[in-house]
Amino acid sequence: MGRRSDHTASELRALLIARGHELMAERGFAKFSGREAARRAGYTVGTIYNVFGGLDGYLIAINSETFRLWSASLEAALANAPSDPASRIEALVRAYFEFAETNRNAWMAIYDHRIDRSIEIPPEDTLAREALTGIVDREVSSALGFSDSGEGRRLVRSLIATVHGHCSLWLTGSYALMQEEDPADQALARVLEILASHA
Repeated sequence: MGRRSDHTASELRALLIARGHELMAERGFAKFSGREAARRAGYTVGTIYNVFGGLDGYLIAINSETFRLWSASLEAALANAPSDPASRIEALVRAYFEFAETNRNAWMAIYDHRIDRSIEIPPEDTLAREALTGIVDREVSSALGFSDSGEGRRLVRSLIATVHGHCSLWLTGSYALMQEEDPADQALARVLEILASHA
């Protein structure tokens, strides 16, 4: 069993997040165990409480890591996309679905975890979560020619909700029960329709 002296505070935090994220990806939110994550890191579950203040804080940190990976995945898809706005929006929507499918358990854990509103989310976790929306802000502002991304803030949140709704229903199997196919294509069509109406 590891000891607190084995790692610096930042190393210990990173280690616990890495092991927790691995476990979340394997088991999903419902079967996640803080005790098991700590054990894999070589520590006791009490270390999680010492480092993150509790299980909620730990889950926030784990899910924030998923947001970082998600943002990186979107940026990678955009780096390989053609430069015209429609192609970049399509790349963004399809990358959204691809990341969710490839990282199903970790992705769904973001929304399965109900954050206690009394908990103050650390700045680094807030930034990780805002970075994803920032990518969409940037691309939508570019597509619509907004000089200030603030102009499209409410529109972007609505577009994210549209894509997310399609993606979530698809991953849970509800989309198939509605006898609908190609949720990514349908989500993209709705997004392009909305953008065209605001152009």
